[in-house]
Amino acid sequence: MSKPLVQMALDSLDFDATVALAEKVAPHVDILEIGTPCIKHNGIALLKTLRAKFPNNKILVDLKTMDAGYYEAEPFFKAGADITTVLGTADIGTIKGVIDVANAYGKEAQVDLINVLDKGTRTKEVAALGAHIIGVHTGLDQQAAGQTPFVDLGLVASLGLPVKVSVAGGIKPATVQQVVKAGATIVVAGAAIYGAADPAAAAAEITALARAA
Repeated sequence: MSKPLVQMALDSLDFDATVALAEKVAPHVDILEIGTPCIKHNGIALLKTLRAKFPNNKILVDLKTMDAGYYEAEPFFKAGADITTVLGTADIGTIKGVIDVANAYGKEAQVDLINVLDKGTRTKEVAALGAHIIGVHTGLDQQAAGQTPFVDLGLVASLGLPVKVSVAGGIKPATVQQVVKAGATIVVAGAAIYGAADPAAAAAEITALARAA
């Protein structure tokens, strides 16, 4: 198994604060994620800024595409995104569109399983289409209701498909190694880093824990 990657979710709506936070954490993580509210508020200009400043990090744009897959994702791949996301609840043609445009640019499509009822079946379907990453995602509202991603992660990992598995949903230092051992190849941390007194140190700690799992 290759080393797990650590992804930092940039969720602030403030353009300058997002760039400033990225400057602190970029040396300590593999992937910078522009969160959905963040990209909706700031637009493609933020992607271009981060791409120019952080050439050594992969950048994921969390579009959560629901329709017009190829059309919506293409401008972001053109502007420097390495990964864009499409909702697993979208039409299969929409998902295929994002996979196709990712392949056209030599990039990656991530299928987000948030609110997908039959996660096993949908994972098999999109893997057969060539999805690069499956996102096991417990959203903020679901976390507030006490949900965690661990059961879903175990299900997706047990399928043994040739895809990367990303996990997001309240990941913190105490649970990083648990999710890696359960099959995650990409560990997503947000509040555990940006809510820390020293975000750079928090990012470094999470990455060290992931690598050691």
